[in-house]
Amino acid sequence: MQSPIKLLLLDIGGVLLTDGWETRSREKAAALFSLDSVELNQRHRNTFDAYESGKITLDEYLDLIVFYEERPFSRTEFKQFMMAESKPFPDTIDYISKIKHHFQLPTATVNNEPLELNEHRIHTYHLKSVIDVFVSSCYVNMRKPDPKMYQLALNMMQVKPQETLYIDDRKVYTEIAIKLGINAIHHTGLASTQQQLAGFGLTLP
Repeated sequence: MQSPIKLLLLDIGGVLLTDGWETRSREKAAALFSLDSVELNQRHRNTFDAYESGKITLDEYLDLIVFYEERPFSRTEFKQFMMAESKPFPDTIDYISKIKHHFQLPTATVNNEPLELNEHRIHTYHLKSVIDVFVSSCYVNMRKPDPKMYQLALNMMQVKPQETLYIDDRKVYTEIAIKLGINAIHHTGLASTQQQLAGFGLTLP
């Protein structure tokens, strides 16, 4: 069966890696660094859109959520904690890599990610071996669910929506893709995603 798919679009957090800086990580940070978790999360909600869209730097973000007053720990310690929260899903990375190379499929991300975390995750987990183009929110100054972000990825890769397959762990983002005519898989685990990939003719021998 020849696959109709000519481009694989992928989210990163929740698919290839854990989320980069989710609520659970912030709660751990609050406990470890003796921060007020309610205030930390409130300040995060008020500033993260700008950080994730590449409009403020990590240091500027941290100035607003943590270092607006003196702390008994260093900025470096806090950053190291943030970066260490990212973990890979090796089986999924390996399978997507095999699909990519077996079918000679170009791949791109459509992912919401702040700059410093994005680049740490790309380099630490060698994602350039799996992904050709990173259409990350920090680079394009827009965030999902903005439909223009998906359209930008299609334009950059010069592929039609119906020739594209998008994989994301958040159903609302797959729903946006479907409205644009893009095929989509709501990723809940590797086994179910493998089954759905097979439905598009993307199965390994």
